[in-house]
Order: sequence, then structure tokens, then C-alpha cells
Amino acid sequence: MYRVRKQLGCSERLQQSCKGAPVTVAVLDTGIYEHPDLSGRIVAFQDFVNRRSRIYDDSGHGTHVAGCIGGSGLMSNGKYRGIAPQCLFCVGKVLNQNGEGSIDSMYQGLLWVIQNRLHYHIRVLNISVGIGEPDEKSKVIEVIGLLEAVWKEGIVVVCAAGNAGPGNGTISPLGSSRKVITVGCHEGGYFGNRRGLCENYSGRGDANDSIRKPDIVAPGTDIMSCNNRGNGYVKKSGTSMATPIVSGAAALLLQKYPYMNNEQVKRKMVYSAVDLGDFWNKQGWGMLDIQSLLEQ
Repeated sequence: MYRVRKQLGCSERLQQSCKGAPVTVAVLDTGIYEHPDLSGRIVAFQDFVNRRSRIYDDSGHGTHVAGCIGGSGLMSNGKYRGIAPQCLFCVGKVLNQNGEGSIDSMYQGLLWVIQNRLHYHIRVLNISVGIGEPDEKSKVIEVIGLLEAVWKEGIVVVCAAGNAGPGNGTISPLGSSRKVITVGCHEGGYFGNRRGLCENYSGRGDANDSIRKPDIVAPGTDIMSCNNRGNGYVKKSGTSMATPIVSGAAALLLQKYPYMNNEQVKRKMVYSAVDLGDFWNKQGWGMLDIQSLLEQ
């Protein structure tokens, strides 16, 4: 995360300039581990997979995502600090230890977010997962409708573009909605032409569609964040990692300007992005620029 913060202009000074109350971010994923970097900030946990009451993450994906959003960096002397290190977490486990889950679990998770939005003051929802098989189209449409209902309740919804690229029209179904911020992966030339970059398989929008997706991109290759084992960290790659970086930026913006609504957050984020000169269906409005987002 050190590289990411530096690349996006997210300095410690900038983070500390956001003096407002910590923002609550809902995360629907594989759960969360009580890592020291996240300690004391998990305000709610609900298990829609195994129905357990204790907080846990048997995969590690959700913990990594949470660390990207707002890990404190306690165990790394700040090196792997997340984007919004004071934020609070409201976590729904909708995926199992293999990162797999049913559409029903996602639906229940979204309902839970809506029902608890006021109690936990949820302002941002991060979804770094994809859903849906070809024979479940009606259920996918139903979940997208509920996702849009979350947005209408004033919550900034941030969804991954998915890792099914680079073909045209390969955005994840949840990321195809007009009522979300869809995040693709892009390194902005940081690694040169290195093989295996997330941007090479990040989901692409449909170049012929009137809905232009993704909305924005962020780094997603070799992102170091919290591990679900002990006090450590681990590298992961994918749009799953780019997405929480954008969610963290939204949380930081709302911490500084708590009266902004989700539409204003989206507009400010995309209008301050840096145009990378790439195709729209790959980069959207461009690379997230946290310094411009918070200082302009």
C-alpha cells in the first residue's frame, strides 16, 4: 500500500487533514480477521454463509480488502497503511473459504446493509466480488436492482469491474449498473510492460454501450495488505484490490466533507481522475487521484 498511496498522492499529511468523524464502510466479502491493523474498528459482523456469530475470515480475501480500505498500518510502522485508516467496518460474509458464494447470500447481505445503514451510519459499500452464472440471469437482475436500492439510500456503492478481461463487454454484472462506481485496474505505467499486470485482465466495458464503464481505475497489481493469519501482510492482485482503494478514497472524502451525498462523491471522484490516454472501456475517466480529490 505504500506504493499505492505515493502513486495516488495520499500522503499521511493529507489523511490527517480529514478531521471529521470516521466513516463506516460496509464490506460484503469473505469476512474479516481481527488483524491488529483493523483492531477496535469492526462495528458489526454477519455471516450469511455458515451462520456463525464470531468474527472470522477463512479465506483472507475480505481481510486484505479491508486493509486496503483502511488498515492502520500498526504492524508495519505505517508502511502498509490503507487509504482511510480511521474508518469503521460493517462486514457481511457472503463468500466461503474458496471465495465462492450464492446469489442468495449476496442478496441477504445487501438487505442487511440497507436495514442497518442508519444504525451503523454506513456511507460506503465495497463489493470486490462478482456473481452470476448464465442460468441465473433473473436472480442477477434482482440483485442488481437491490444494489441500486442501496445507492438510492445515499450509500456510495463501489464495485469491481471483475477479472474477465480484456475482451469487450467483460465487466462484472454488478459493475454494469449505472448506479455504482465501477472500478477497473490500471498501474499507469508503474511496472512498464511487465507480464501479469492486473490491467491486462481487468474487466472491460462495452465500447458500443451507452453506459460507459468502468468509471475509474486504481492500482491492483501486487498490493500488500492485511493477511488473515497472525499479524502479517500478503500480496494480492486483481480488481478486488483496486476497488477498496477507491472505497477508501470515498470514505476519506466523506470524513472531510460529511455532508456530501453519493452523487457528489462520484462526480468529484471521476472529474478529478487523471486521464491515462487509454481506451475508455479500459480506463473510464482515468486514474484515481486522491490528492486532487481532497484538495481541489
